[in-house]
Formats: sequence, structure tokens, C-alpha cells
Amino acid sequence: MSNFLFVLSKDDNEAATRCLQFAKIAHSKGHKVNLFFIDGGVMWADKTRDLSIRTTTGDCPNDYMPYLVEHEVEIGVCTPCAKNRALDEAKFYTNMALDGGPHLIDMASKAKVFNF
Repeated sequence: MSNFLFVLSKDDNEAATRCLQFAKIAHSKGHKVNLFFIDGGVMWADKTRDLSIRTTTGDCPNDYMPYLVEHEVEIGVCTPCAKNRALDEAKFYTNMALDGGPHLIDMASKAKVFNF
């Protein structure tokens, strides 16, 4: 099986939906999956956010996030990106933690990387 790293850098509903969708697909096929939220993408770590907004294809982040949380797929959240947006780690999903660039680079060195 392969290692996949999905990096979400946008506070954009379609980008988040695709990122979470492909992470779920890869994980359900037995691949090792990690996600990392950077820049505006850190806004998707907030579990109080509405994930039910549908894309033009009819799906939404809420179609995929519960699977990732339930299966404890690790999601790193860029520490300075989150702190400078006043995101409270207490509002993160249970599979998410603040993380940094050095770990992102280590993961990327061993994975196929998808950027959203």
C-alpha cells in the first residue's frame, strides 16, 4: 500500500470537500493517509463550522469528515496559521492536533502529496 499526504491550504468549500473525499477514499482502500491544514485551510479544523454546504456536485465536507474522525486519520493543523487566526485547539476534531512545518516535510518525503 502507498502513503498519501493531503494538504489543504484554502478556506474553500470545494477544495475542502475534494481533499476530505480523496483522503477517505485512499484510507478506505487501505492506504496510509495523513492530512495537513495550512494557511486558510486551518479554518476547517473548527468542529463548530457548518460542513453541510453542498458543492456543485452535490457532496459536502460532512460527507467525509465523520469517517476521518471515526477512523482517527491524523490531521495536522499548522500551529502559526491557527494561532494567528485565533483558532482554539479545544474546538478541533479529536483526530487533529497543532503541528509544524518540520513534520509536514518529513511526511511529504515519504508520501505522494496532493495539494488542495
